[in-house]
Amino acid sequence: MHLGTLLNHLEVDANAGAALLALGDITLFARVEAMGAEHGEEPGEYVANGARRFAARASDEDWLGLMNAIERADNPGRAVLEKIVLWSLDKDMTSESSPHAGCSCGGGGGCHDQP
Repeated sequence: MHLGTLLNHLEVDANAGAALLALGDITLFARVEAMGAEHGEEPGEYVANGARRFAARASDEDWLGLMNAIERADNPGRAVLEKIVLWSLDKDMTSESSPHAGCSCGGGGGCHDQP
């Protein structure tokens, strides 16, 4: 499967949720569930939106890290999902006075809080 196809696949809530469950990482699932709840999203929705945000806003370093993870992984699809989810969680963990401070939306459109 090509990376673009995988990212498109993850943009569908049901696919993203199923992929997250397939990882079998209950700790990661709990983190996604908690962060998604903060943004009014189900876990699959959080992952799908995270894939969109990664595709639109990840830095060159983030993309290089993703490519390195894919290259070293026994399961490249799993590596992509884990990197994107961890990137989203990392970006969304910072919370200051602004509701968008640290949010992976970048403070503009495409935020969890935007319709």
